[in-house]
Amino acid sequence: MIEDRQRPSRLGGFRVCFLGSAFFLALLAVLQPITRFEDCPNYGGNGNASAFANPAWDFYLTALLFGWVFLVFMEQTLSITRRGRGRADFALRAAGAISLTTIASCGLFANVAVLCH
Repeated sequence: MIEDRQRPSRLGGFRVCFLGSAFFLALLAVLQPITRFEDCPNYGGNGNASAFANPAWDFYLTALLFGWVFLVFMEQTLSITRRGRGRADFALRAAGAISLTTIASCGLFANVAVLCH
C-alpha cells in the first residue's frame, strides 16, 4: 500500500526562530555596536550612553526582540506547525522554539543594548 502522506517538515515550528536569529546577527553586523565596556563613551564616568552610533537603536532593538518572541509564539499556534505530529512532539518543539528565542533575545542580544548603561 502506497501512502501519499507527506512527512512533516523538520523545520516546522522553528522557521521564525532561525530566520529571526539570522536577521539579528545580520543587523548587529551592520550596526556594529560596541562590544567591550571599556569602549563605551561614558567609560570611567557615570550616565547613560548607547552601544550604537544612533542611541535610538536601544529602543528599536528591544522592540524588535519582543516582536521576534511574539512571532515565534504565533508560529506555534498555526495549524501547519502541528500537521503530522503528535501532541508530545508538537509540545516539545513549541517549548524548544519559544525557549531558544527567549534565551537568545534576553541573554545574548539584550546585553548589547544595555552594555553602556
